[in-house]
Amino acid sequence: MLTILGFAMIATFLVLIMTKKMSPIAALVLIPALFCVAVGQGAQLGDYVIEGVGNLAPTAAMLMFAIVYFGVMIDVGLFDPIVRGILKFCQADPMRIVVGTAVLAAIVSLDGDGSTTFMITVSAMYPLYKRLKMSLVVMTGVAATANGVMNTLPWGGPTARAATALKLDASEIFVPMIPALAMGLLAVFVLAYVLGIRERKRLGMLTLDEALAREPEPETVSAGTGGKDRLRKGAAASASAGGTGTGSGTSASAGGTENADEDDDAFQGLDPNRPTLRPKLYWFNAGLTAALLTAMIMELLPIPVLFLLGAALALTVNFPHMPDQRARIAAHADNVLNVSGMVFAAAVFTGVLTGTGMVEHMADWVVGTVPDAMGPHMAIVTGLLSLPLTYFMSNDGFYFGVLPVLAEAGAAHGVSPVEIARASLAGQALHMSSPLVPAVYVLVGMAKVEFGDHTRFTVKWAVLTSLVVLAAGILFGIM
Repeated sequence: MLTILGFAMIATFLVLIMTKKMSPIAALVLIPALFCVAVGQGAQLGDYVIEGVGNLAPTAAMLMFAIVYFGVMIDVGLFDPIVRGILKFCQADPMRIVVGTAVLAAIVSLDGDGSTTFMITVSAMYPLYKRLKMSLVVMTGVAATANGVMNTLPWGGPTARAATALKLDASEIFVPMIPALAMGLLAVFVLAYVLGIRERKRLGMLTLDEALAREPEPETVSAGTGGKDRLRKGAAASASAGGTGTGSGTSASAGGTENADEDDDAFQGLDPNRPTLRPKLYWFNAGLTAALLTAMIMELLPIPVLFLLGAALALTVNFPHMPDQRARIAAHADNVLNVSGMVFAAAVFTGVLTGTGMVEHMADWVVGTVPDAMGPHMAIVTGLLSLPLTYFMSNDGFYFGVLPVLAEAGAAHGVSPVEIARASLAGQALHMSSPLVPAVYVLVGMAKVEFGDHTRFTVKWAVLTSLVVLAAGILFGIM
């Protein structure tokens, strides 16, 4: 009976969030609460939730302060020289432009928010693609796949969800996965090179002056702004929308400009005059970020503690006046609330699923259906299942609804939950082009690409990238 109710609870949760009848936070709370009552354990609901909240508090803290930290780093201009350097490297060579797209998307993805990544990447690269008449689906495909690989960062979402669902430490999942994820990112760069060579053969090469002399394209990404300030305003909006979640900010305009001088502005990318810039503190911020990431990889302190300290230090040094600090925190508050709210709401779901015994009964059923020969390879099975499952359902549905069952089934065959968690990250390169991901609509909308065209072009390359990550994980003995 618990097996049937467990699957019914997961199915109900998935249907409601996939059909957008309920928000993930509401579904994570109300559905398990109702099923807890249905199995006759309503009196224990409070205990299940409190226990779950205690287990998930470190993950929520890590996400909250990582969002603030990387949001502040974008605000103060840490990534600006990188963006300008990439644009200078690209010149008017289609191959360099596609590779630059992949590099820029990967770097900006450090903030953990797909929407911000796509807004900054498209704002910077769209004028180049339009001016040279390059394929825009190449831009969207490469950006989405690069972001998908980088989305596995502990503060990006999937790793935190896997840690939350299986009650593991995020660094325990992520740090050993770095070699496999590096191979996935290398695969994206190779893909970008190959696609860039294809575009170069199709279009030829121009100097930057020749590209600027071309007749500008009349269309723009969005209405409401004019002249040479379009790109800068859009980039400024994106630069202040950092965080994990669906992102925020106004639509960015990355379209054509009105004369040769204005076209030259379109090759700059980020707004060089936004008031939050702190150029005198650039090396401090760069050193702080490098130290933070190094400490995370070396596991000197728990990740939540590192980001808590990093965010506090970044705010204090860059914005010593209290009103400025409050403004920066408020700018990222929506994303902080959405993500931390999701984590604490997940405490109800995972607490009920575990406390009532549903997950144990469901795992027993799954174990019975898995051939004995496949049992010791449940990590590989999980990795392969993560491709279609994270594409056709949200990360919330997969990590909170399906992963605990796979982990229990794997444990019955001697496969540790952490191996299952690592394998579950393999499908993220494909997930970022899922129609269930809000950020992908920011990407195709700003790039003026039909979603169907983006899907047809991207899916095959994203699947290949995901398989590279899985194969590398197996080769390196990570899973």
